[in-house]
Amino acid sequence: MKTSRIALFASTLMCSTAFSAQAAELEVIHWWTSGGEQAAVSLLAKEFDADGQDSWRDSAIAGGEQARAVVMQRILGGDAPQAAQFNNSRQFEELAEAGLLLDLSDLAKKEKWRDVVRPKSILDPCEIDGKIYCVPVNIHSDQWLWTNKAIYKEVGLEEPQSWQDVIDQAGKIRDAGYIPLAVGGQGWQEDLTFDDVFMGVGGKELWNKVYVDRDEDAAKSPEVAKVFETYAKLRDLTDEGSAGRNWNDTTSLVINGKAAAQAMGDWARGEFVLAGKKAEVDYGCVPGPSEHPILTTGGDIFIFPKQDDADKEAAQLRLASMLLSPDVQVKFNTAKGSSPVRGDVDMASADPCMQKGLALLNDDANIALPKNAILSSDTDGRIQDLVSQFWNTPSMTVADVQDQFVHILQDGS
Repeated sequence: MKTSRIALFASTLMCSTAFSAQAAELEVIHWWTSGGEQAAVSLLAKEFDADGQDSWRDSAIAGGEQARAVVMQRILGGDAPQAAQFNNSRQFEELAEAGLLLDLSDLAKKEKWRDVVRPKSILDPCEIDGKIYCVPVNIHSDQWLWTNKAIYKEVGLEEPQSWQDVIDQAGKIRDAGYIPLAVGGQGWQEDLTFDDVFMGVGGKELWNKVYVDRDEDAAKSPEVAKVFETYAKLRDLTDEGSAGRNWNDTTSLVINGKAAAQAMGDWARGEFVLAGKKAEVDYGCVPGPSEHPILTTGGDIFIFPKQDDADKEAAQLRLASMLLSPDVQVKFNTAKGSSPVRGDVDMASADPCMQKGLALLNDDANIALPKNAILSSDTDGRIQDLVSQFWNTPSMTVADVQDQFVHILQDGS
């Protein structure tokens, strides 16, 4: 979707800066549909409805890509929701550039978002041409291996600390009747697993050279070839029934003792919590897996499409403020499995898995940008398609996929 196309619709929308005390109903579109996610988002709705001034009208759409597509269509069709979830990335920059999003700069300045949001990279994607257009609500990291501790104990293995460990242990786990590594057969899950392998095998320096610096020699290097080789070996570790399987259904295989492990973002923790499982007792959480784990600082944000109703705009600003309030940050992220974006909240009650993530995030050396915050949506999507094709085409060689990978990076933005 080109900015020029979006701009054609910008003139049809009006934005009032007037504030009103009138109550307003806000439609909020999001893709939090799993059990753990629903428990977390219901806390946000409850908090927003609590004072009786405004109300949250929930519009949940399964799947991030599907939800974002609906939001874009609604905005361009002149029927925009009042708030919508996006990822902390470049996914919404064209909407902001076209003047279709509410400018939150005054609120951000008043509430000192730059002082309390950490790391700095979390708020950076919200700032476009010097103005703030989104509210980050959490920090999500993809680089986690979730394990069933009972399975590893039964087969007499320690939890894997590297991707090579995952591969080496697979035979013994399969012989015991378990799936060594559960992977949901959807493009974004296959891509997430690839990113985890890239970071775990290649490390932060290679990640930055390839994605941030667009170093062609790095992308063509034997180190990147090793990433693809390692990723290819994981195909034989999963089960035949993975095609089209949702991430939370894949997590359930670990929870219910059918699979030993799953590579998934820290939001998987919410599913274990909902199932009544205890961190580092029933399930494990291995960052990386890597001897020197690096976490990407992605997450979820909310944008607020412009309205022609002053009452709704005032309510949008109240919602934006609430999402970053200290109390809500603690409640929501504890339920969601993510980390708060505020660095000034007390998370002493966080479970061992959450504490691991917080400790790593406290040191910038352990942090990297997710590729969807670096690459355009088009380039990121093309890489996801390539990775999925490679995963599902065993006859595709490492040399072939690496050549196409390099071409996409050279051609993209």
